[in-house]
Amino acid sequence: MKILQINTTVNTGSTGRITEEIGRVFIEHGHESYIAYGRGDENFSKSQLTRIGTKWSSYGHGIKTLLLDRHGFGSEYATKQLIIEIKKINPDVIGLHNLHGYYLNIEVLFKFLESINKPIVWTLFDCWAFTGHCTYYDNIQCKKWKSECHQCPKISSYPRSLGVDQSRNNFKDKKALFNLPKKMKIVVHSRWLKSQVELSFLKNQSIDHIFNGTNLQLFKPYPLIEKKIILGVASTWDERKGLKDFVKLNVLLEDSYQIVLIGLNKKQIDALPDGILGISRTENIEELVEWYNKASVFVNPTYQDNFPTTNIEALACGTPVITYDTGGSPEAIDVETGVVVKKKDIEGIVNAISFLRKKNVKQLSLNCRKRAEAFFDKNERYQDYLNLYKELLNGE
Repeated sequence: MKILQINTTVNTGSTGRITEEIGRVFIEHGHESYIAYGRGDENFSKSQLTRIGTKWSSYGHGIKTLLLDRHGFGSEYATKQLIIEIKKINPDVIGLHNLHGYYLNIEVLFKFLESINKPIVWTLFDCWAFTGHCTYYDNIQCKKWKSECHQCPKISSYPRSLGVDQSRNNFKDKKALFNLPKKMKIVVHSRWLKSQVELSFLKNQSIDHIFNGTNLQLFKPYPLIEKKIILGVASTWDERKGLKDFVKLNVLLEDSYQIVLIGLNKKQIDALPDGILGISRTENIEELVEWYNKASVFVNPTYQDNFPTTNIEALACGTPVITYDTGGSPEAIDVETGVVVKKKDIEGIVNAISFLRKKNVKQLSLNCRKRAEAFFDKNERYQDYLNLYKELLNGE
């Protein structure tokens, strides 16, 4: 079997690593794997790589988004060149991942996908596929996406527009385009996102739920060392990731606790108050694993999310998780491995930290690791993808 996957990045960030790992599972089982990606460096990959467009085509797409609010409708030439490559590769199945990110023209792509009539698996990481603009809407409780987007209240949020609102046209065009392929299956990593897709214009598509996985050989517990570190990790820290909530948490915590935040930019690090250690983004997995192991608890005060990979990375290292009741984030844990707190409840986080600190540390760590092994082993989860592709190829 020959598989081609399309994603914003390759082997970097959560979506890029997932795409790479799926490709590796295919290769390990004797299949051919190709990945087409749109942005970032060509990181090491076991799959055969194809770059979609250039940084200049991405810039042009960004300008079109800013001025016309038509994200996903730029990069026309780059996407036509991609189609030439797809025809050369002639894959048996096509895996779609993150399609937004200033690199791909969805109109050109989906009309082509309809014409070739090949099995397609589309993994959704957020809500962009069925809205007229935004990637998430739950932080403002917007319901327009259920019927038809218009007068978008998040026009200044990613993918940002400078004022033009094309959310109604975007919604209509996406609805028509994304329902064109006849052999498409949608995959989501959280039950929450599955429930959202089932209420959207994609509800008639076949929808599967497969938990995301992580590398349990890399993310693992070290010999237990008692620490009082409160850890937060994000690839990009912005308002939706709860950076301001960590600043508020720092005021309420005892002085004996140390908050460590990984993934900050220099400006954010310089603005941190005493009591918070800021570390820039790292691709060094060993360093990240070390911090997960040093932490007493991993705190994820996210306001918008699907199924954060950081939660399961923490569990795999034996570290309990405290998360806001946001999207599918609570689905990573149970009562034996963490605590779910209402959004904005900083005192609730403090109480949750105190609650977890009173538990048997060794048993708590063991519970976290067992949950990761039971549900989030990447080898098992990406085997689920392989089985799904085989089923589609066989017409099941």
